[in-house]
Amino acid sequence: MQYRRAIVPGGSFFFTVVTDRRRPVLASDEAVDALRDAFRSVRQSRPFHVDAIVVMPDHLHCIWTLPPGDTDFSTRWRLMKTGFTKHCPETLRRAPDAARLKKGEQALWQHRYWEHQLRDEADFARHVDYVHYNPVKHGLALSPLEWAYSSFGRYVEAGVYASDWGRGAMGFEGVGHE
Repeated sequence: MQYRRAIVPGGSFFFTVVTDRRRPVLASDEAVDALRDAFRSVRQSRPFHVDAIVVMPDHLHCIWTLPPGDTDFSTRWRLMKTGFTKHCPETLRRAPDAARLKKGEQALWQHRYWEHQLRDEADFARHVDYVHYNPVKHGLALSPLEWAYSSFGRYVEAGVYASDWGRGAMGFEGVGHE
C-alpha cells in the first residue's frame, strides 16, 4: 500500500500516534517525562512548534507547525519514537509479541501514525478543541483541566479557554483518528 503524506512547507498538522497494541505505555509520570525529553531532544536538532498536545495512556494527539520551508515531520516522528524507546522505563521495552522480539523490535509504537494537514483557522481551532477534549471523551477526566498531560492549561492561561471549558459531553465526532 502506498501512503500519501501532505507536503506543505511550514504547515500545521494534526497527528495521532498510537502505542503498539494500544498498550498503556504512556500511563506513568516516568513514561510521560521520557516522552517530554524525546520531544525536547528532537526540537533542539529539528525545530517545530507544538501548538497543542494531549498524552493519553495508549496514544497521543498533537498539533505541530513546522518552520517555514520545512516539510519533514516524518523524520521528527521517527526520532521522537526512537528517543522515547531508548529512554523510557525498561519494563515498557519488553515486547509482548514473540515475532517482534525475534526481529529485535521493542514494540512500543504502531509503525504508522495519522496526520492531517490543517487547512484554515477553523480547522485548526476544531482540532485544538479535539486534542483538549480527548481525556473527557475517553472517560479519564471530567474536564480537560483535570488532565495533567495536556496543553490545555497553557490555553487557559492565555485566555483562549475558560477553565471550565469542556466539562461534560461536547461531541467531537469526525475529528481525529483513534
